[in-house]
Amino acid sequence: MTDRGGRRKLLDDCFLHDTDRMRHADVMALLRKRLACVASVKIVPLAVAHRRISARDVVANRPVPMHENSAVDGYAFNHADYAENAGKLSLGGRLAAGDTEARDLKQGECVRIFTGAVMPDGADTVAMQEDCRIEGEMILIPEGLKAGANCRHSGEDLATGETVVPAGQIIRAQDIAALASMGLAEIQVRSRLRVAVMSTGNELVAPGGTIRHGQVFDSNAIMLRTLVESLGGLVTDIGIVEDRAERIESALAEAAKSHDLVITSGGASRGEEDHMLAALDRLGKRHLWQIAIKPGRPMMFGQIGDCVVLSLPGNPVAAFVCFLLYVRTAMDALAGADHRDPVRYPLPAAFDIPKKKRDRREFLRGHLVPKTADGALTVAKYPQDGSGLISGLRAADGLIELGEEVTSVRRGDMVDFIPFAEFGVV
Repeated sequence: MTDRGGRRKLLDDCFLHDTDRMRHADVMALLRKRLACVASVKIVPLAVAHRRISARDVVANRPVPMHENSAVDGYAFNHADYAENAGKLSLGGRLAAGDTEARDLKQGECVRIFTGAVMPDGADTVAMQEDCRIEGEMILIPEGLKAGANCRHSGEDLATGETVVPAGQIIRAQDIAALASMGLAEIQVRSRLRVAVMSTGNELVAPGGTIRHGQVFDSNAIMLRTLVESLGGLVTDIGIVEDRAERIESALAEAAKSHDLVITSGGASRGEEDHMLAALDRLGKRHLWQIAIKPGRPMMFGQIGDCVVLSLPGNPVAAFVCFLLYVRTAMDALAGADHRDPVRYPLPAAFDIPKKKRDRREFLRGHLVPKTADGALTVAKYPQDGSGLISGLRAADGLIELGEEVTSVRRGDMVDFIPFAEFGVV
């Protein structure tokens, strides 16, 4: 299987049995191994480059700042003259930011200078104006000023040849500022991934529709769409597909023709009304099903032709958690972004779990608790663990991760907390 550029994207073997449940770390390794960048390269104006993925290393083509300049309003002088004349120098002119004419500094002279102005040739130090005294045509500069004080050196921000934005980096506002400081007006970025989002279930009704007894409004599609768009993807909402094998298979096949990634929610288990598993097997290859995590066990990963398919559980909390953990990883790989593991912050638990199943990794909805009397910041879990409770996501600041080896948690035990911001979700 190859991408749009002819490179391999996925291996074609399906080595997992249905009864196997892969560990979280193995799933992450599998995704990184099987997926590669499929996104093409395009040039965009710097003004619209925020959150795009850099396609090439961007190297500084000039030093920033280009010239030695003053960091303060004051007086510029040569430190050797300052020492020789006991801090008493004659005033030799005035330099403001934006003055383009070069100026030479005479021996025993200082120049009135303003913040950002280019230093005159021969000057290497600036005294702040509030520290100096004026006596006629002379400027008295206090003792003890070190050579180079209050002077910004050429290239101290960016040196010529320095990599400013490496390939694969998500471009931030501060990166755009650095590129603009070099005089760049455009940048090469990766094209946006084409992502289809599809919900399955006879019980689902689109928000705004008429709901009947036994039905629920579909909250997953709009949640997943928002998450995909936050990572820069271009979303097609396939809508709700009823739980009929032929309808699901047809919708999957059609979406796979024109998208890099299809994300589905619901129908990924083994029930009589769950047809996603069989449809994926008939249409393509399945590389993963059943993960040893909670929530999110019945997630699937596979391919239909050159299109990647990730089938998430129907419960919104499970779908949300699986997106952060696995869909984000897949999108990074397909879009050419360097994947960064989220930072885990060890914090004392403000809760108890008397018993937890061994060999299963759990991700609890957690929120930070203000510092206690002894100054400790702690993390509490949402009191209800149901994977259908969106209220738990709304209350949470991030995820509490309990490893496979953990069998219980006592108040005060150290647990790993991952803020949502680590996943790019604010």
